[in-house]
Amino acid sequence: MTLGIKYVIFRLMDELNILKERTERSKFEFNILYEISNAMATTLKLDEILYIILTAATAHTALGFNRACLFLVNEEETMIEGKMAIGPKTRKEVSRIWTQIEQNKMNFEDLINAYQTSKKSLESILSKHVRELKVPIQEKEDSLLSLVALEGMPLHLSKKTIRKYKNTKVVQLLKSDEMVLIPLKAKDKTNGIIVADNFITKTPITKDNLRMLSLLANQAGLAIENSRLYQKTVIRTRMNSLTGLWNHGYFQHLLHREIDKAKKEKLMLSLIILDIDDFKIYNDKLGHQAGDKILKNLGHLLRNHFRKMDHVCRYGGEEFSIILPQTDKPEALLIAERLRKNIAEWKFSKAEILPKKRLTASLGLSTFPADADNPADLISAADKKLYQAKHSGKNKTCS
Repeated sequence: MTLGIKYVIFRLMDELNILKERTERSKFEFNILYEISNAMATTLKLDEILYIILTAATAHTALGFNRACLFLVNEEETMIEGKMAIGPKTRKEVSRIWTQIEQNKMNFEDLINAYQTSKKSLESILSKHVRELKVPIQEKEDSLLSLVALEGMPLHLSKKTIRKYKNTKVVQLLKSDEMVLIPLKAKDKTNGIIVADNFITKTPITKDNLRMLSLLANQAGLAIENSRLYQKTVIRTRMNSLTGLWNHGYFQHLLHREIDKAKKEKLMLSLIILDIDDFKIYNDKLGHQAGDKILKNLGHLLRNHFRKMDHVCRYGGEEFSIILPQTDKPEALLIAERLRKNIAEWKFSKAEILPKKRLTASLGLSTFPADADNPADLISAADKKLYQAKHSGKNKTCS
């Protein structure tokens, strides 16, 4: 065999080996993405989807980054908000988190199941800090997150280029000398960003790493969009379309849930049922469209009056109900009285046709566990107090 033929054979063997390696690599990557896709298809809950995305980015049987953080775009407030992270914030955390995974021999599926059974089990300090991070989306904003969100392009920061952004929030948080930021997209709109690095191992981020993370990001963006659409649909089914408040069915669910929680944690809970005074007169004189406008305006007033922890609902007709968790009767009475006075002072359209020349409301108040220890009896107790307020002159709060 001549030297030339041997050379050709060696070249062919090299090329075959390279082709074999590429085929194996492609097969491995396909299996990873298939497994990730299947995992994301099992749920429409946003927190579970975010965890699956980050687990895929960090699991040693998947993409294998040391850490990954996930930020979502809030279009209403034009902000990028931190939502979740997996991995250690400092080297001290490494042994605790990784030892737990190694001891339990946790693969990708095991990590997903661990989150679904105990959501706090693998949470890191980093995740808590990421949730505190918010960045405005502005063209002039000196922010990596804003830059990626606006341009919609991946950004790989090496040891040299990262110095330019040393004062940005995400670099200060991660304290890494190399990282990658990948936009998550749906319908050509950026709805989130993955930030990943190898903070511990210092393994360089390769083109293959970037390509795989980009493929993951494509799936992730669609999964997040589907989850958001699902949540909007769920909210619509629970909401009264006229007032923008929770409907009667969801009120019942919330009251049961809050009373169960109050029982377990030995807390108080109060319930207000509100009824618009002489609303039939208003409807009869001006028509139901004018009445609907009153209900809509009152719904807006109620939403702005209460705390985030409270549940404001349309009970039915001209009645509204408000659940006040962790609230005793004296505090609830103060809240109810302040609301009653605000309603009486509010300038509702054509309220002068009413007997008192203004729109007013009567309120009934009951408290768990003093007045009742179950939802039905708590509602009944508030109803009786509302009846008392109605029949003692209206525009009153009775408790």
